[in-house]
Amino acid sequence: MTTETGVPSTGTAPEPDERGRLDVDPAVLRKIVEHAADTAPATRHRTRTVAGLGMGEAGPSAKITPRPGGEVDIRLSLTLVYPGPVRAAVAEIRERVATDLRRMTGHRLRSFVVEVDALQPDRAPRGGGRVS
Repeated sequence: MTTETGVPSTGTAPEPDERGRLDVDPAVLRKIVEHAADTAPATRHRTRTVAGLGMGEAGPSAKITPRPGGEVDIRLSLTLVYPGPVRAAVAEIRERVATDLRRMTGHRLRSFVVEVDALQPDRAPRGGGRVS
């Protein structure tokens, strides 16, 4: 039996070293980490300022250091909602990041450091109140 390319089919997949490899740029890993953190319920964007002038909003910011064997070190800076349980929020964000990295790229967390830059009040309306 042959494949569409005319190469004989042996019925087994080639060994991983024979198939090639996939390299994921650290910038892509960073985007995945930042998106995973940004979608967590406990994270907030903060107002960016330069010389006292508002320059928009900033979400989570990550620094990624790839390591051998598909592992990565992550340093993540973010703003959390206040009041709220910081340890629980960081644990949930770590789980989101680890799951997304593993699912999308096959990379695993080696170390995960979180810097909470700010705490912001939860401005979401509570309990069905009217917004006027």
